Amino acid sequence: MLEMFCSANGWSFEILLDLGSGMNYHKRGLRNLLERIVAGDVDRLVLTHKDRLLRFGVELVFAICEMKDIEVVIINKGEEPTFEEELTQDVLEIITVFSARVYGSRSHKNKKMIEKLKEAVEE
Repeated sequence: MLEMFCSANGWSFEILLDLGSGMNYHKRGLRNLLERIVAGDVDRLVLTHKDRLLRFGVELVFAICEMKDIEVVIINKGEEPTFEEELTQDVLEIITVFSARVYGSRSHKNKKMIEKLKEAVEE
């Protein structure tokens, strides 16, 4: 979608991909983007959705873009959610991230325990 949109507008572009939660500020792609924005290497930031960049704090990135005269284009703006809808989405995002961390840490602990059991059985 981004490629078609930028091509249709005659813009040169590079797509930065990133995986991870919208609450993770240490993602490699996000850091790369911020470095490029601060260095002045970006003329326009095109996003499919506002919250694709960050779930919380995206307004800060947009403010930095404004200071650097970088145009921000959001393709799918859609309808503005109500306060209640936005609050609900935020709470669900927080719960999702923290439950993933809890289950992830348990998984890591379980893997260690299984490895230790295998070692004990082999001895």
